[in-house]
Amino acid sequence: MSHQEASTKSILFALLANLGIAITKTVAAVLTGSGAMLAESIHSFADCGNQGLLFLGLKEAKKVADTEHPLGHGKEIYFWSFIVALILFSMGGLFSVYEGIHKVSTHEGLKNPLIAIVVLSVSMILEAASLYGCLTQINKIRRNESLWTWVKNSRQSELIVVLGEDVAALLGLLFALISVVLAMITGNPLFDALGSIGIGVLLILVSFFLAAKVKGLLIGQSADNETNKAIRSFLESRPEIDKVLNLITIQLGAQVMLAVKVKMTKVNTVDQLISNINICESDLKKQIPVIKWIFFEPDNLD
Repeated sequence: MSHQEASTKSILFALLANLGIAITKTVAAVLTGSGAMLAESIHSFADCGNQGLLFLGLKEAKKVADTEHPLGHGKEIYFWSFIVALILFSMGGLFSVYEGIHKVSTHEGLKNPLIAIVVLSVSMILEAASLYGCLTQINKIRRNESLWTWVKNSRQSELIVVLGEDVAALLGLLFALISVVLAMITGNPLFDALGSIGIGVLLILVSFFLAAKVKGLLIGQSADNETNKAIRSFLESRPEIDKVLNLITIQLGAQVMLAVKVKMTKVNTVDQLISNINICESDLKKQIPVIKWIFFEPDNLD
């Protein structure tokens, strides 16, 4: 399965789940007057918009290279992933904290808390299904490394964002459920308000993590370690190359740019040298298809 296909399926799973959850939670928030439930509904609607932005990013990243963007538009997905992190922080985190503080000051009680509990329970099932779908797609491409190692090393910002959203949403639903149950048992609306604040803090932390991860890709991050090792191993195995002097990769969405300086094996003519370079470039692209651009420099000094 291609990385692009895995991303598209994960985003679609999340969009369908969040749309259904957002509608049911909004109805429940109106019926119960729950601040935590309202915070959760806003969060779910924001997530639906986020998935739309990720789809836009994937589409824009496919645009062909032109004179103004000679290395293509692959980084579009990083830009929109960063925007999603900002929306998660503002519309999700800050609004939830504000709603919780507002509930503390007004001391409004819950109406029909049983409705809130049922809706939250159903929402947790739907969100868990979305998370399972995301993890299923990730498992198809992460090879044998642990999930945390994959998150740290992966260059697929859109998948990381969907995973972060799903985890935050599931934990947020759990916070909301606990707060509604405590408010119903004790009759104290403060628990509902604290639940909303807790959800907000959680979303802010997740958004900061996602923003920091995407920042590295936005400013120009290399390909992952496995790809770099595969490139170096390939070049060092070639009879046309005597020594790899320097190797630089830049991840550009789903594609990679490679700049390499090598000491070539001695040949009798310039034409033969050029032919050897062209053969190495062609075979390297066949071996590692994510490489789109190669800047090949023969030299004898690093």
